[in-house]
Amino acid sequence: MRGTARKISIPRCFIADLMRASLDIPFVSLTRLLNIRDLVDARAEAARPAGWAAIFVKAFALVAKDEPALRTLYVKWPWPGFYELPRSAATVAIARVVDGEDCVLPQKIGTPEIKPLAEIDALIHHAKEAPVEEVAAFRKALRASGLPLPLRRLLWWIGLNSGRQRANYFGSFSVTSVAAIGPGELHAVTPGPFILSYGVEEDGTIGVVLRWDHRITDAALIARTLCRLEQVLNTEIAAELRVNRQQTKRAVPAIAT
Repeated sequence: MRGTARKISIPRCFIADLMRASLDIPFVSLTRLLNIRDLVDARAEAARPAGWAAIFVKAFALVAKDEPALRTLYVKWPWPGFYELPRSAATVAIARVVDGEDCVLPQKIGTPEIKPLAEIDALIHHAKEAPVEEVAAFRKALRASGLPLPLRRLLWWIGLNSGRQRANYFGSFSVTSVAAIGPGELHAVTPGPFILSYGVEEDGTIGVVLRWDHRITDAALIARTLCRLEQVLNTEIAAELRVNRQQTKRAVPAIAT
């Protein structure tokens, strides 16, 4: 059958390189339904609630703050070993359109555990709405993906096999979801080591899928991580949303009658 040959666009080159880099990661996944009634109530009361991506970025980083394994990378250079990071670095998958073509690009968020929810949310919204060339992480990804194949392979090798550069390029965990479009479990892949996705909340619950590099840790720690994540969502994150609500109320001047 005759077809039409098309050149691979730069955004699709990025995805192709990302998938190639993810091939060797021995991923295992754990799915759990979290009870987040307190968080849902706090979010419903907020004047400008943070998006779910921002909430999960900060919540996972808070859990990782007390668990070094969740900030650990597997690296191969100069020899295979683990590289523990002092802080978390998140990447959030952002759906964009580049030159009329749908694509996904990563927004990097450093040290989310110490950032206000509003700041994390603003970074994600900027990545969703600003021109692609104004988002630094997007520029870097697209610039690298436009290089000749041998240079791309070299850059990816450096980024994947040096602990420091792996953290700079890919972070310590990723967050992705298709919840804005509809329900469904997303089992995404990434160069790792942790990737979290979530579904649509209903009746105070939300489905979470956590995939991880099995070389770094085992299922028992991940099960405890999801329990702790549920606790953090209902306490620290819900409390921050309530504080933001009170601050918003105080910032609104009273109307004289």
